[in-house]
Amino acid sequence: MKVLVIGGGGREHAIVWKLNQSPQVSKIYCAPGNPGIAEIAECIKINEAEIQKLVEFSREISIDLVVVGPEKPLVAGIVDSFRKEGIRVIGPTQKGAQLEGSKSFSKKFMEKYKIPTAVYREINIYAEGIEALKDYSLPVVLKADGLAAGKGVLICETMEEAEKGLKDILVDRVFEDAGNKAVIEEFLVGIETSILCFVDGETIIPMVGSQDHKRIFDGDMGPNTGGMGTYSPNLVYTKQIAAEVEEKILKPTLKGIQEEDMDYRGILFIGLMITEDGPKVLEYNVRFGDPETQVVLTRLNTDLYEIFNSIERKSLKSIDISWSNEAAVCVILASGGYPGSYRKGIEISGLDKIETDIMLFHAGTKKEKGITYTNDGRVLGVTATAITIEEARKKVYENVAKISFDGMQYRRDIAIK
Repeated sequence: MKVLVIGGGGREHAIVWKLNQSPQVSKIYCAPGNPGIAEIAECIKINEAEIQKLVEFSREISIDLVVVGPEKPLVAGIVDSFRKEGIRVIGPTQKGAQLEGSKSFSKKFMEKYKIPTAVYREINIYAEGIEALKDYSLPVVLKADGLAAGKGVLICETMEEAEKGLKDILVDRVFEDAGNKAVIEEFLVGIETSILCFVDGETIIPMVGSQDHKRIFDGDMGPNTGGMGTYSPNLVYTKQIAAEVEEKILKPTLKGIQEEDMDYRGILFIGLMITEDGPKVLEYNVRFGDPETQVVLTRLNTDLYEIFNSIERKSLKSIDISWSNEAAVCVILASGGYPGSYRKGIEISGLDKIETDIMLFHAGTKKEKGITYTNDGRVLGVTATAITIEEARKKVYENVAKISFDGMQYRRDIAIK
């Protein structure tokens, strides 16, 4: 089978790496890919936003299955375009992608299907938001309505911060079109966790739990990022919590997907807060999380192509999905200044010193004349597996110490229990 993976980050590298282990996959293409992906797949110079070119490429070389990695093309309706041409594809339709593409849409969805979440208000006008803030205690959460690369969530400790945050979103347009609307939410207290699910529109199967670290600095300090590291299993996600999530969140979510006629065949990421009142949904993402994918897929025993095939054919309930008992830890190496402004094109050294059992997922790199350079805010995901989280963590940081580039920053507290 010939597979096309769309995207060029660490998540896509992990997907390609796992698909490459399948005996059913004869050839993997990735558009646009990255230097790490290029070692195991053929990278195609088509941007993820060039939907028509991707469709034409897939038709010309008879791609058997397309896997869409990032959220932007999903929200733009790329799955609808592929299906219109009769090309098999993994991902939600544009209708289903609204669960991530619009915070207000997803909150209304949760409200309609009685899925536990934070109390919220949808805001269109700055003055309206200032008035609405009076109904919330501090800290308070502000969200840009649309896609903001994981940076559109502001946790405001003071009313001055909240007022500035609303101004940033609605007036100064810091998040551009993502700030056409804003959502004000109560701040939920608890332990954050993430659950990735396989969904075929008729069945929803959760993957093993993982724990992301969103803030840039140790101790969960500083601004939010796209994710600075993660580990699996998540020890907070007990069997009791899993059963509660199944009943109160997964079942009503699937019911909503069906009743809203979303024809959802892909991945659903559910961000959760485990509160004193039980688990509540922070957000939906309509694709694999990054860097959660790096630890979850390293623990997957079942052939990923077989799973994708069953999702597309709506036969997910017939497949037995198994997971390794080992733990996995991923630490993200980021450019200096990220998540704010940062330089690109800085030479990376030490990649040849990494141990062979370490997965080095490229997130934002480029390669010229045999030399690898930084090319984005998040640069590399160093991932290890071991019998315990502590052992995996030790292996990761031993190998992180071998890599260097000017300005390199990373958290030193990933997977500390």
